[in-house]
Formats: sequence, structure tokens, C-alpha cells
Amino acid sequence: MESMLNKLKSTVTKVTADVTSAVMGNPVTREFDVGRHIASGGNGLAWKIFNGTKKSTKQEVAVFVFDKKLIDKYQKFEKDQIIDSLKRGVQQLTRLRHPRLLTVQHPLEESRDCLAFCTEPVFASLANVLGNWENLPSPVSPDIKDYNLYDVETKYGLLQVSEGLSFLHSSVKMVHGNITPENIILNKSGAWKIMGFDFCVSSSNPSEQEPKFPCKEWDPNLPSLCLPNPEYLAPEYILSVSCETASDMYSLGTVMYAVFNKGKPIFEVNKQDIYKSFSRQLDQLSRLGSSSLSNIPEEVREHVKLLLNVTPTVRPDADQMTKIPFFDDVGAVTLQYFDTLFQRDNLQKSQFFKGLPKVLPKLPKRVIVQRILPCLTSEFVNPDMVPFVLPNVLLIAEECTKEEYVKLILPELGPVFKQQEPIQASNMILLIFLQKMDLLLTKTPPDEIKNSVLPMVYRALEAPSIQIQELCLNIIPTFANLIDYPSMKNALIPRIKNACLQTSSLAVRVNSLVCLGKILEYLDKWFVLDDILPFLQQIPSKEPAVLMGILGIYKCTFTHKKLGITKEQLAGKVLPHLIPLSIENNLNLNQFNSFISVIKEMLNRLESEHKTKLEQLQIMQEQQKSLDIGNQMNASEETKVTNVGSQHIDKVFNNIGADFLTGGESENKEDGLQNKHKRASLTLEEKQKLAKEQEQAQKLKSQQPLKPQVHTPVAPVKQTKDLTDTLMDNMSSLTSLSVSTPKISASSTFTSVPSMGVGMMFSTPIDNTKRNLTNGLNANMGFQTSGFNMPVNTNQNLFSSPSTPGVTKMTLGTPSTLPNFSAEKWN
Repeated sequence: MESMLNKLKSTVTKVTADVTSAVMGNPVTREFDVGRHIASGGNGLAWKIFNGTKKSTKQEVAVFVFDKKLIDKYQKFEKDQIIDSLKRGVQQLTRLRHPRLLTVQHPLEESRDCLAFCTEPVFASLANVLGNWENLPSPVSPDIKDYNLYDVETKYGLLQVSEGLSFLHSSVKMVHGNITPENIILNKSGAWKIMGFDFCVSSSNPSEQEPKFPCKEWDPNLPSLCLPNPEYLAPEYILSVSCETASDMYSLGTVMYAVFNKGKPIFEVNKQDIYKSFSRQLDQLSRLGSSSLSNIPEEVREHVKLLLNVTPTVRPDADQMTKIPFFDDVGAVTLQYFDTLFQRDNLQKSQFFKGLPKVLPKLPKRVIVQRILPCLTSEFVNPDMVPFVLPNVLLIAEECTKEEYVKLILPELGPVFKQQEPIQASNMILLIFLQKMDLLLTKTPPDEIKNSVLPMVYRALEAPSIQIQELCLNIIPTFANLIDYPSMKNALIPRIKNACLQTSSLAVRVNSLVCLGKILEYLDKWFVLDDILPFLQQIPSKEPAVLMGILGIYKCTFTHKKLGITKEQLAGKVLPHLIPLSIENNLNLNQFNSFISVIKEMLNRLESEHKTKLEQLQIMQEQQKSLDIGNQMNASEETKVTNVGSQHIDKVFNNIGADFLTGGESENKEDGLQNKHKRASLTLEEKQKLAKEQEQAQKLKSQQPLKPQVHTPVAPVKQTKDLTDTLMDNMSSLTSLSVSTPKISASSTFTSVPSMGVGMMFSTPIDNTKRNLTNGLNANMGFQTSGFNMPVNTNQNLFSSPSTPGVTKMTLGTPSTLPNFSAEKWN
């Protein structure tokens, strides 16, 4: 890994050093930034080619640099000869302007260390592409090393060179003199351009006369950079010291041979004995057979053989070569048409662009991206042409990677997304984009989708054209899964709803409902329930198609696993809306049956869900009730265990209203006080109150006018007593009391004793004398021999009635002191 990093570092350092040493101080650097060394070209591949940009406009260029260190081995006059030759070639190229010649953007500049000039962006020279990597950076870039020419590139490239020569020979009256792969440059778009006019010869005759081109004799003593490449030079240059336009055509034949033979020329020349080599070459050319040209395509083989003929007059001229059938390839013709596109009117362009989709699949991707795409996008400035160009651009986008699309195509589509004039063109553009919406949403970054693509969709939904609205509504479901949820919820759905409500077209309204039904699965359940379903009730029209669209949305929502409709919504909103719609007169039998089927499904689910809920509630209530009963029984058992002994007797007397006679109230109160005291620590005020209550209770105990005996309260004994025996003893003690009738005080709070009906059963007989006694306050209690079940008159006043059946009247004496039993005591 470390060695790789060191290798990379050394490469970067070397490239930087090359740029610095070669260009430092050259005036070109004042206007252009020089980048990476990418290729080499020119005679002997002496020119290094760098990437560059213009500082003022950031326009991309290629910077050609000739480092004078390459000629340090020569003497000064030889150096001057080389420099003069290079200067002459660049100056001549700068003066000439033609699409087939390399375009110079900044003229030659000279500094102490180098020569430099700038041209249009360049990929490499043809020699580099064919495998001659002299004067290239090491290691060679994979872009050049792995570059292979497609057939269409070769055909059209040779056609371009032929057209360039035709321009030079016919228009300029000039012989290039050194047509070689080194002097054919491939620009960034892949077009083949001619450079290297170091040895060009202009006609010495006036333009109206037959051109005559002077020729210099070959001088083997000159530096190699001051001589053309002999391997591509016509024999007449050397053998007869003559040149003409046919000499360039021979050079074109040798170039064609090299292109189809991996860069190898047809003959290798010994520069030390060039005359002998050319003599031998002339002999071989005279006997040139088809076997020597076997690598050349058959359809052009005869033309190459003619170009290599030893007789110049037999060779085809440049204009003739441009018209041979070999160049009639559909790809080559298409590329040629693009190069002349600026000469065509809109009608011709539109017809060409309409047929282009049939040609594009036949062309290599590199050719399409480099050559065709730039020409197409340049037509976007012409609004009338956009509807014809756009389908082709989107067709190319389908074959591009996402990175290529974002880099090469999306920036050009930005203005087209927003184009609204002219109206007819704008509508056509919307239709084209909508048909390719899946492509746009797949390859366009999310930010650009939100800023450019979706606004165009919204504009289509609001367009006045019904056709565009329909198409938009039909296409939206196909790419709905690619739209982010906030955009769909807040922007797309409201526009679909508006289109449905505001349109006068039945087709648009129906398509709006169908569109909504298809994209429901991408929406949130509660958004559908709160926004979509209420919207259905706002639709004004009652046409069968609209009603079926409404039913479809309800059914889709109702049956969808992710969505669903709650029973509250069904009962309160959905069914009250659907049932009236189901009996619309416009519906036919099948449509009515569809409504009824959905309504029945909804009712069945409503019944099932609510019934299940009620059953669950009933089960819960029964479980709660059983828990309450169990708690009550547990509490009752605890009460029975703790309340034993005399407390049972006290309860009996409390039930028959005799507590105040037996002192049960005082005992209960005392017990309560004691229990209360035991339960918690009391404050001082509570203790004082407790002491007062105890004194009051003591006073009540000391007053015994109604009691035959004073009974000291006994603490409850936690053992089981016979209640029957206790009751019998108490009743026996009552018979021995002799009490005179008391005088009721006027301040008494009682006017009659509360009536009670008590039925008691005893198994032991009781004496009549004992059971006929009454004390005046237990009048509601009647005793009979047979089981003590005598009925009692509940309305009888014992204090005023002279006699009561079954009860012996007794006279009660007035006690000396009678406690005042007010209502507070009873409470």
C-alpha cells in the first residue's frame, strides 16, 4: 500500500513539475490555467497537450506546449530551424478556420523555455489512440490506453479528414504535406481535426489558374522535426521532388491503412537511406495485391488501393473520397448531418429529429454522448425545436448512468422544465416529460425533483388542456411510489382534488377519482380517513362513472390491509353517504349490485366488530361483579370471626330498640374509644376529649333508675356463647322488676316509639307471665306461646292506647333522674 502511495505521489509530482517547467513564464498562463498532461500531438508528437481553462470565462481549453529542452542536443541554428518550423505550422493553423481543422483559441506565445498556444478541448491525437504513446505521461492514462475506435467513429473520422483536405485543396489551394496520425487530433467530442501545417505548401499560381505547388528537396541533414514523416509521404516527394494535392491523398491512404492495422504504416522507411527505401517501396506499390490490404474493410479496399497508386493522377481526389459508398453508413451520415445542423432551417431540423430515435440505437453510447448529445442540447435555445429534440435527449438519458445523467443532461433540462412559451410547445413538452416521468424521478436527485420535476407535474394538473390533465392523472400512479410523502400529501393530492372539483370535464373528474384510488396505498390511514373520504362527499356530479369512482375509493380503503375504515366512520359517515348514492336513478343493475355488495360487507363488519366489543364488555362486567361478591363475602367472614361474645347480644338488643335500657350504647362507645385509643397515638386535644367522653360514660353508668342491678362492663371474651340462654336470662330478670309509670317530660324528643316488626323463633317454651310483661318501650315485640310469631300493629302508639291485645299493661314509675336522650345520642 505504501509503495502505491509513493508511486502516486511521484506521478503527481512529475506531472506538476512538467507543467511548471514547461509553461512557467509563458504569456499563455496569464489568461489560462494549465491542468493535467493528457496527450501529445504534432509532428514527431513533440507537442505536449494539457487540460486548461480560461480564467475569465472558465471555458475549457487544451494547451499545447513545446518544451525547448527537447532540442537541447541540437546546435543553435538547428534549434532555430525547429522553432521556426513549429511556429510556421501553428501560425498557419491559426489563420485557417474550418470545422475539420483544429480551432485555435489563443495564438502561439513564446517564452524562454517553451512555445504554447490554446485550442478547443482535446482528447488525444490519433497516434495516441492507435498506440503511439511517445511524449505521454507515465503511466499512460487508461482513457487512452483502453480506447478502441468504433466502426462509425473510424468511418466518420476518415470522412472528416477527407472533407478537411477537400477544403484545403479546393478552397485554400494548399497541400498539407504531412497528413499523419500525429497531425490528426480527436477533440473532446470525438471529432477528427487536422493540425500540423509545418510543411504545408500553398499554390504559387493565381487562384483562377491551375494550382502549382513548389516542393523542396529532401534534406537528410536537417533535424527530424524539420522534415515530414517519410512513412506517410508520397513517393513523388522523394523520387521526383514534386508535390500536388494527390500527394495528400496518398498520405490519406496510408493513414487509412494504419487505422485498420493498429497504427502500423504500410511501409517502414530507413531514414538513413531513404532513396533506396522509396525505390523499393515504389516497386512494392506497383505489385500491391489484395492480400496486403486484407485488414481493410472490403467495401473500401479498392479505394485505398487507388489512393496508394504510384501514379498521382489515378488517385481519387478529396471531394471524390467524401462520396464513396463506404461513407454512406447511417451513423456516419447522421453525424455528418449534425455537423451541418446550423445550416438547416426549422422544418428540416424537425424532420431530422423525428427520425433520429430510429438511428440512436444503432450508434455506440460513446458516440451518442460525445457527438450527438451536445448538438441536441444546443437546440434547447430554440423553443420551437424543443418538442422535437426532447424525446431524443430523454432516449439518450435512459442509456446513461445516473452520474452521466446528472453531469451531462440534467443541467440542460433545467430551463426546459420551466418553459411555458409558446403555449403549444409548452403543452407538448409537458406531455413528453409526463411520458418519461419514471426516468426523471429515478435518475434525478431528490432536491432537483422537488425544485424542478414536481412543479412541472403540478403545472400539468393545473393546465387548461384537458388532454394534459388526463394524461397526467393516468401517469401519476405509475411513479407515485417515487414521490416523497410530504410532497404527495401537501402538494400533489390537493391539486388532484381541485382538478376533480373544478373541472367541467367528466373524463378529468373520473380520472381524478381513479388516480386517487390507485395511490391510496402510498398514503397514511388517518390522512385517508380525515382528508380523502370527506372529500368524496363534496363531489357535485352524480354520473354513474363518478359514483362508481367514489365507490371504488371507499371499497379500496375498506378492504386494504394497511388502511381500513373504523366502525365509527362506517356508521357515522361512510354508510350514510353510500346508501343514498346506491339508489340514484342513473345506476344500472350491475352498478346497483356493486353498491349493495359493498354496503353489505361494511354492515357485516360493523355488526361483527361491535358485537365482539359488547361481548367483551359483558364478560368484563361479570368478572368485576364476581370479584365484588367475593370481596364482600371475605369481609363478612372476617366480621363474624372478630365479633363474638357479648357483642352478639348487643346487636340483638340494638335491633329491638332496647339498647338504652341495657347500657349497650355505653359499652359499645367505650369499646370504640378503647379500640380507637389502641389504634393510634393521640394528640393532647384528642386525649382531653377522650377523658371527657370517659367521664360522661361514667356518669351514665352511675345512674341506675331503670336497671335492677348494676352490671360492671366486662371485656369481651373471645369465646362462643349460647345466645338463647343469654336471652332467656335477660328476659327472666325483667319479670322481677317493679317499675312505676314515668311522667314524660315536655322536653322529651319522643312522641311515639319507632315501630318494628320482628319475627323470632325459639324452641324452648316460655311462661305466660314472663312473656306478657311490657316495659312501655318494646311495644312492637309480641310474644306467643307457639314460636313467638305474634303479629304487631306498627301504627299503634303505646303511650296513648289503653290496651294492646296480648300484652299486659304496666304502670311505670317516675325515676328520680332520667337522662335526656336527644337525637344526638341516637345518632
